[in-house]
Amino acid sequence: MRREFSRKTRSQAFARSRGNCEACGARLMPGKFRYDHILPDALGGEPTLENCKVQCVTCDAPKTAADVTRIRKADRQRDKHTGAYERKKWPKQIRRPAPPQRRATAPLSKPLPPRRFT
Repeated sequence: MRREFSRKTRSQAFARSRGNCEACGARLMPGKFRYDHILPDALGGEPTLENCKVQCVTCDAPKTAADVTRIRKADRQRDKHTGAYERKKWPKQIRRPAPPQRRATAPLSKPLPPRRFT
């Protein structure tokens, strides 16, 4: 279960940022910023002021994508350690014999007319 920041923590983080993105320094617009966990909650990050970062949506999107990648890798490692994860093995494909190769030119059905030299 994801633990969100409390109202008090969010107000303290916003006051600390002075209305600017803590990643790029851009001015924060209402509804265009997020309170982000520095260490994701799924990886053990606590919902504290020290772990809170105020970011604009532009800075938060790539970080969130990277966080999701790290979280999924940690999930796979944990599952592999506990024996719950097994890599899928694809069944071997049935190999059919290749069709016979054709010649570069097909034999002519009727002979060519004689050449005329002038």
